[in-house]
Amino acid sequence: MGRGRDVDRPCCVTPPRPSPPGEFEEESKQPGVTEQQRHQLKHRELFLSRQFESLPATHIRGKCSVTLLNETDILSQYLEKEDCFFYSLVFDPVQKTLLADQGEIRVGCKYQAEIPDRLAEGESDNRNQQKMEMKVWDPDNPLTDRQIDQFLVVARAVGTFARALDCSSSIRQPSLHMSAAAASRDITLFHAMDTLQRNGYDLAKAMSTLVPQGGPVLCRDEMEEWSASEAMLFEEALEKYGKDFNDIRQDFLPWKSLASIVQFYYMWKTTDRYIQQKRLKAAEADSKLKQVYIPTYTKPNPNQIISVGSKPGMNGAGFQKGLTCESCHTTQSAQWYAWGPPNMQCRLCASCWIYWKKYGGLKTPTQLEGAARGTTEPHSRGHLSRPEAQSLSPYTTSANRAKLLAKNRQTFLLQTTKLTRLARRMCRDLLQPRRAARRPYAPINANAIKAECSIRLPKAAKTPLKIHPLVRLPLATIVKDLGMG
Repeated sequence: MGRGRDVDRPCCVTPPRPSPPGEFEEESKQPGVTEQQRHQLKHRELFLSRQFESLPATHIRGKCSVTLLNETDILSQYLEKEDCFFYSLVFDPVQKTLLADQGEIRVGCKYQAEIPDRLAEGESDNRNQQKMEMKVWDPDNPLTDRQIDQFLVVARAVGTFARALDCSSSIRQPSLHMSAAAASRDITLFHAMDTLQRNGYDLAKAMSTLVPQGGPVLCRDEMEEWSASEAMLFEEALEKYGKDFNDIRQDFLPWKSLASIVQFYYMWKTTDRYIQQKRLKAAEADSKLKQVYIPTYTKPNPNQIISVGSKPGMNGAGFQKGLTCESCHTTQSAQWYAWGPPNMQCRLCASCWIYWKKYGGLKTPTQLEGAARGTTEPHSRGHLSRPEAQSLSPYTTSANRAKLLAKNRQTFLLQTTKLTRLARRMCRDLLQPRRAARRPYAPINANAIKAECSIRLPKAAKTPLKIHPLVRLPLATIVKDLGMG
């Protein structure tokens, strides 16, 4: 799991399926949330990752609850529960993508079946019957429930007798008890009910269909068709690939169809073998768990501001007086914590610091997170650095903002030596400043110029430098040339 700030940027998010206008508003049951609740919900969202990372147990500070976001859940409920998070997307650190690999719950009117109007009495059905479903059972049949149960008992008895006559079944089910249990499976009942439907619910015709002239009909499902060695291969493949039936068929059971493997899987889950393996895995997982002693975290917090004179609610040394909490903007707190860059001198109160450590964000949205500004600024934040942009908060006054910006900007002054300034004038033929300006990336041999300057310097002391006075035009002429008159 990872927070949104832990996900590398930029990443590609798979766009959702477009919905018709007004459809989301019609089907969504989400109540309206405020801007602050929307901001805090971002801190509760995590991203599932397929990448595993091991951390020392001493880093554990508590436990939390992470659940898959359900479309029927109300998002505001996550804010009411402490240490409760949700996820809906999966982050791939290799492809830098966010994908929703969980199937959506189909809720809404667009997923309901369209039931046609009932035909009037005597009206003919003009639909193509070949494209319609085949009727396999009529609940309004003339048979009673007792007669149907008796026929099903006869069908089980015929199935048991058919297994006694089959040589391969006798090897797999050597006892009568095992043969009767196999004959009581769903495949026998489905065959019996289908026989009643095909014979118009005539018991005499259905009986003769169960036992034709060549012998009783034997119905076997995938559980009986598979051998013991094939079942062992399937369990081994399931342990390796999980429920990836395509890989199981390709690497372990290529002679089986995909439908046969899926049917066998769901029948295998109803056996005692599956329950036994599930218990063994649970016991093995419990045996791997180790009781780890986590000592109390007593290291001093480097972000904690030591109060002056041990008086609570006062700023620490080096912090300006009058600064408020960057999240809730309170001025009183039992303990203050430094937050953000050191030169910003930002701080958080005790409750906001705990919220920051738990959820990785502030309670209230800042200017960088899209909060509405009270006053419009004449310039954008595109050319400012991150600390400068953080200082542009709607709760910061112009005076404090000017101080913060002044602290962030460092003065850069390039001061040359007297010899360098003389070399520029005396060695203009070697330096060629105009040509060097047109080729700013071409290197200049400064050592050769300084050496030539030291040779020319004694001779230049006798002849004064020629200074060309610059004739400046009057202001009226400049305004006339610019067309501003």
